[in-house]
Amino acid sequence: MNRGELDQFKRVLRAFAALLLIIGMALLFLFVWKEYYNLRVVFPFYYRGHWLIVVVYAIFVAIFFYIYGGLKFGYLTYSSIVLSQVLAIICANILTYLEIVLLSAKFVGIYPLIVMTAIQVVVIFIWTAFISVTFIKIFPPRRLLVLYEEYNPSLMAYKIKRRNDRYKIEGYINIKETEEEDLHETIRKYDAVLIYDVHSIERNKILKFCYSESIRVYVTPKLSDILIRSSETIDLFDTPLFLMRNSGISFEQRLIKRIMDIIISLVVLVITSPIMLLVAVAIKLYDGGPVFFTQERCTKDGKVFKIHKFRSMIVDAEKEGKAIPATENDPRITPVGRFIRKTRIDELPQMIDILQGNMSVVGPRPERVEHVRAYTEEIPEFSYRLKVKGGLTGYAQIYGKYNTTAYDKLKLDLMYIQNYSVLMDVRLIFMTIKIMLLKESTEGFDEEISRNIGDRGSEN
Repeated sequence: MNRGELDQFKRVLRAFAALLLIIGMALLFLFVWKEYYNLRVVFPFYYRGHWLIVVVYAIFVAIFFYIYGGLKFGYLTYSSIVLSQVLAIICANILTYLEIVLLSAKFVGIYPLIVMTAIQVVVIFIWTAFISVTFIKIFPPRRLLVLYEEYNPSLMAYKIKRRNDRYKIEGYINIKETEEEDLHETIRKYDAVLIYDVHSIERNKILKFCYSESIRVYVTPKLSDILIRSSETIDLFDTPLFLMRNSGISFEQRLIKRIMDIIISLVVLVITSPIMLLVAVAIKLYDGGPVFFTQERCTKDGKVFKIHKFRSMIVDAEKEGKAIPATENDPRITPVGRFIRKTRIDELPQMIDILQGNMSVVGPRPERVEHVRAYTEEIPEFSYRLKVKGGLTGYAQIYGKYNTTAYDKLKLDLMYIQNYSVLMDVRLIFMTIKIMLLKESTEGFDEEISRNIGDRGSEN
């Protein structure tokens, strides 16, 4: 069996593993339902009725598995997929409890569901470990050839090497220094090719060759690739056309998004008001300084507004007016500030900014005014991300990291803008919970990476 056929088998195995896990979770719920909850509802279920309630539960689990990425066996890391599945189960069980309360017309005991959740978590750890080991044995890391031109691929290679369970870089070739015939001969020896920031003319030649040879290709996209990828297909003529409207989010989408922002911000402000009051008192008692920290940020169409956070640093932490990024053990961070930064409570006042309409729950992170100017000078296309309001969370915040370059963050933000949907916003809101629990999302720079942080590639 060649690598291509093996990859098709991988998708089948992934689907089978996910299906068995969902069935296992549903059967556990069936036992708890029949033994405890069914007799407590207003109209108890019998025979096929039990299976109806279990199917509904299985659908809840499958939906939240999809939202959090819990179906991606062999794709995400073990820790990431376990966290995805645990969060999915917790969400599905909370929703199921509310369903049972409605069927019972009263609040019922939650203890059986808590015990069931604990058992499900143990099953998840064991099953996912077994599947992860199986995937590694059946599907060894893909032997990868990196093709580059004028830009050093070391930053990209650093990222790939962190997933040595999936990829093994075994060669680098600068295509400007290699004859086309020799390049083709070398490519045939590898499982896959990574085309790193190669100019479009040469890139197209390599893509066509790999397509003809059925060789897998990974490509770092240009901004123009992201725009084309989100285009509509026009079938009015016998010549295919791609339509790019380039108008950002539509009026209807903006209206729904604004309604969602108002509802979510009001609910969060009401629920977290006791926490916010305690934090405000703690900050005031510590040093007597202001409770809130405000800073000018850029949002849609370059509009400048003042963002609000709970103050986590000493007063006048940037008294010289110069931007000084916080470090892991920054002495300017107060004890109270260290706690609220770690738990992300310092971000809660931004719900006020969302309610006022200066921000959205989901969108590109609003940058400092001076940062926008600096990034735009280096990357003129950086202004593209200002087609929508800045957000508390977003595509780049979830799929990027603290040390993701400005150019890569721009690509991620543009993927969000160009492929926007209300369902995407909902998924990103749920994904934010997962990202808050992952340490890797806030990791800092190491010395080598910080030297390359401005690498923006080319648009040729």
